[in-house]
Amino acid sequence: MDPWRAGELTPIWTPDEEQEAMRDLIRTRKQATDAVKGAKQQLLSFLLRHGLRYQNGSYWTKRHRRWLAELRRFPFSHQQLAFEELKRAVDQAEARVATLDQAIEEAIQTWRFAPVVDALRALRGVNTTIAATVVAETGDITRFENPRQLMAWLGLVPTEHSSGNTTRRGRLTKTGNALARTMLVEASWSYRHPPKEGQPYLKRSAHLPQEIKDIGWKARAIALQKPWMRVLRKSLLQPAFLNFPRFEPFAGFALMMFKAMRLKAAKLAGA
Repeated sequence: MDPWRAGELTPIWTPDEEQEAMRDLIRTRKQATDAVKGAKQQLLSFLLRHGLRYQNGSYWTKRHRRWLAELRRFPFSHQQLAFEELKRAVDQAEARVATLDQAIEEAIQTWRFAPVVDALRALRGVNTTIAATVVAETGDITRFENPRQLMAWLGLVPTEHSSGNTTRRGRLTKTGNALARTMLVEASWSYRHPPKEGQPYLKRSAHLPQEIKDIGWKARAIALQKPWMRVLRKSLLQPAFLNFPRFEPFAGFALMMFKAMRLKAAKLAGA
């Protein structure tokens, strides 16, 4: 018997060349941000090894960078040179990230998923980079019938060790796309704050359809629901509790936005 006719095969989505090109750009940016972190860590480790520690606040603020620029405490000229080279490495790595960010902004303009990226920015905590990363890595999100399928693909579901009548769930499986999962997790942390529509959000969402803005606000308003806040507070206090109830609403709203934009595009094409 033919497995396809019997319904035993599941169709898969394969990225085209344009999608792969966007993935290459997104992943190169991720490598560049990792290089920035590494360069900063090397510089701080060098200073710590010489007993130099910044005492006036957080690292990498304008004040901290000014302190680095004025630092002249090394007894040998070649030590000062090593310090200056480490500083230059940080600046060069940050400049590389800025260049790639600009390249992503330009590439999105002609990408077929540009309307979806734009719509996802209506969600709290989602900027252009996060939206482009999720769409580039996920592709056609409408192939998922519900948020739980999307979460399973991303590895945002709990591990399970069940036997008989005993159900035991543990940490996230983290078996899916790591980059898209990381971006969604980072964005979801924004929902621990009370919902509001600040000026940056109003500016970037002013041109969006009202349906998309309503979905974005619904995602913000869910933070007011007591069960959701209990789950979020518990996950903040107990990392082991970091499982699917926290991310399911966020993934659900992302899926709703994608399908809404696809439906709108289909209506425009048929008009």
